[in-house]
Amino acid sequence: MSNKLVKTTDVGAIVREARETRGWSGAQLAVAAGVSRAMIDRVEKGLSSPTTELLGKLSAALGLTMSALLSRQVEMRPALLRIEERPTWVDPVTNYSRKQVASSPTFPVDVTEIRLPAGARITYPAATYAFTRHLIWVLSGSLTFHEGNEIHKLAAGDRLVLGDPVECEYLNRTTDECVYCVVVSPR
Repeated sequence: MSNKLVKTTDVGAIVREARETRGWSGAQLAVAAGVSRAMIDRVEKGLSSPTTELLGKLSAALGLTMSALLSRQVEMRPALLRIEERPTWVDPVTNYSRKQVASSPTFPVDVTEIRLPAGARITYPAATYAFTRHLIWVLSGSLTFHEGNEIHKLAAGDRLVLGDPVECEYLNRTTDECVYCVVVSPR
């Protein structure tokens, strides 16, 4: 058995597998996610690279974390995981990137390093947060975070534990990249 982390970048296959596991048609997933059936087809066939916002809608509809859509959850062996072994995904529109730190059936939380480019804005629907708890910890730069109608301005070192599920928006209103860590646990 290999000691390397198995990395999966085929988001379409993961979406299709999750949909089929639930016994859903593509049309049912489209309705649950609030997107077109054609978009589901393009993502599943690898013809369209989904944006962060689309992945948020799909993860909410499928009851999965974003990390589960971007990398197969596998046991990490050995306990040491080198940076080059961590799965990474980059949004094709905003260049927002997600690098997995921990996502494993044997570890109770999902930890992801996020890089939000200068001027970038990412929005997730409330359903994205319905089945998980989120903690955001800013490592460098600053982040303006809209949690429903509440606005939080976070600087390096600040952390925020999210409350009840509401639509959330991550904004980087500066000219520098913002790096933050998101820790997700079951609700």
